[in-house]
Amino acid sequence: MPKLIIIGSGVAGLSAAIYARRFEIDTLVIGDLPGGTITQTHLVENYPGFKSLSGIELGDNILDHAKLLGAEIKIGTVKDVVKEGNQFRVFIENEEYLADALIIATGTKHRELNVLGEEKFKNKGVSYCATCDAPLYKNKIVALVGGSDSAVKESLIAAEHAKKVYLIYRGEQVRAEPINRRRMEANPKIELITKANIVEIYGENTVKGVKLDTGKNLPLDGVFIEVGRLPRSELAQKLGCELNEIGEIKIDRYTHTNIPGVFAAGDVTDTHWKQAVTGAGEGAHAAHEAFEYLSKL
Repeated sequence: MPKLIIIGSGVAGLSAAIYARRFEIDTLVIGDLPGGTITQTHLVENYPGFKSLSGIELGDNILDHAKLLGAEIKIGTVKDVVKEGNQFRVFIENEEYLADALIIATGTKHRELNVLGEEKFKNKGVSYCATCDAPLYKNKIVALVGGSDSAVKESLIAAEHAKKVYLIYRGEQVRAEPINRRRMEANPKIELITKANIVEIYGENTVKGVKLDTGKNLPLDGVFIEVGRLPRSELAQKLGCELNEIGEIKIDRYTHTNIPGVFAAGDVTDTHWKQAVTGAGEGAHAAHEAFEYLSKL
């Protein structure tokens, strides 16, 4: 029986697994995306020790490290978690596992625009990952929606394949890191449209364009949406973990939740700044705190 179950196989969860195994804790990691959402990032240039590598490389490196130290990795989606006395019963498909402690590192999911046509054209011209789908739009016209650093980086990825990229943002100025903003501004394929919102995505069998609240229509072949993320905290909420107003798991500086034996790390928590490196640190910290908790049982 695993003493520790980590729900989430991204940077935070796998970093927790690495440290848990170094503490010689029997560890099972359950996640639906080995390596986590960092594997959908084209380039990572701010992770210490690596000047530049792909997100897939970084995710795979951390996954291999956890496996090398003996962490058991199970690909799947946790359907339910139930607290039974001082233990936790975790359900995945037709299997269930018992653990004495949990680390929740379930990360986030894409926020949707919730506009007319978005649902209809998902996977038919509407995408939430330029890294994954931009090669499908070679020499075509696309739009990238959002104004964050992630949105700007996604526009650069889209521009590697498309002949034209509209970067549509509701604000006045994108909020990217200076280096990425300069790259975006220097790319002749990218046209920035500010103070505008998409109100409809239209087409026939696939996307043909978007309507903006400025009254302008843009003929397009595809739309990439990068307007933020929502915490995947449903399991934590069911366990009784306290959440903040936007659904993130509240943790103290030691990664404790309000439920004894339950720790949390990474993007699903209320930590203000979300980065792979901060998630890795929180995961390591959570493993230490789980070790301290298990040692007292």
